[in-house]
Amino acid sequence: MSYEEKGTWSFLVVAVVAYGVYLRLVLPELLGGTPVERVDYAIPMLWTIGGAVVAGILARIAIAVVNPGEAHTADVRDKQIDRAGEQVGNSLVVIAAIGALVLAMLEVHWFWIANAIYLGFVLSAVLGSMAKLAMYRRGVPTW
Repeated sequence: MSYEEKGTWSFLVVAVVAYGVYLRLVLPELLGGTPVERVDYAIPMLWTIGGAVVAGILARIAIAVVNPGEAHTADVRDKQIDRAGEQVGNSLVVIAAIGALVLAMLEVHWFWIANAIYLGFVLSAVLGSMAKLAMYRRGVPTW
């Protein structure tokens, strides 16, 4: 498994775990009957996003330390896979942005707008990573 593939796995795991932590912190309050206006979501969202960034950096460092010879050996295939996977992921960011824009135009509470954007980022990370991992296993499409 190449350094870039290991990094993709770590990115996927970090994204899923961080969003799971966020949901664990916010959902009980929301499902417990607290009105949306009073749900404390901003601080947990900021901490889980910040924590994910730090965890992602530390995971990449750990991967590089364990196999120092692989750390900067991305070949053409790695670059093609990264580009194609990022295209898949970026499409989700665009969809989430359009969704958030529609929610704002409908004057929906900002809780839902912020969560739509965050979900878009998470789906972008997950689907982009899954696309990359599929390409590592099955090859880069020739489209």
